[in-house]
Amino acid sequence: MSQTTFNLLEHSLLPMAECLTPQAAERIVQLKASEEAQNRIDELAEKCNEGLLSADERAEYEMFVWIGQYISGMQAKARRVLAAA
Repeated sequence: MSQTTFNLLEHSLLPMAECLTPQAAERIVQLKASEEAQNRIDELAEKCNEGLLSADERAEYEMFVWIGQYISGMQAKARRVLAAA
């Protein structure tokens, strides 16, 4: 992730993190992909590693990666809220 992308992600998460209750933070920490989504991510990751992604699959995979980074960032913010509670 580039520094610019990281900064955009960080700035977009801050306002949401500031209004998290401990209960909401706990739910965010528990978020994970559905089995169906995880299977698709795994399939696309394998094809990516083998250099076999089509343009549409690459776009889909990049979307999953971005969403994963966003959720991971929210979970990190949520863990800080819980640690401070």
